[in-house]
Amino acid sequence: MPKISELFFKTAIVFLILGIAAGLQMAISGNHGAYPAHAHINLLGWVTSAIFGGYYALNPAKAARSIAMVHYGDYNLGLVVMLPALYLMLHGNPALEPIVATGSMIVAGSVLIFAFVVFSAETARSVSGIPAVPH
Repeated sequence: MPKISELFFKTAIVFLILGIAAGLQMAISGNHGAYPAHAHINLLGWVTSAIFGGYYALNPAKAARSIAMVHYGDYNLGLVVMLPALYLMLHGNPALEPIVATGSMIVAGSVLIFAFVVFSAETARSVSGIPAVPH
């Protein structure tokens, strides 16, 4: 499995654990005000990261490109900025809304990077013209 796939899958598991913890916190406290953050942790952190990992596992030539690692770093930077700020904002800290927006824009940018990867040609060539990944 390509390294980028492992990174996305391992990160997805971390977000799954965080999503479960957020759900348990809401259930125990009886305060479900942060359910949108819980949904974002699970859908953007767990599900979408796992889908990205699966895509790169099925497309090793694209996984070998440096843009795949840029995608991983940018996406997770956005999540790390957005998700805690969203959770805290929903718990009564409206001043965090600009931070949530900033994280959201970073995530949106990383989705555009992924779209570029998906729609780009199957094989990447180096400057010398030799395929970046041997076939």
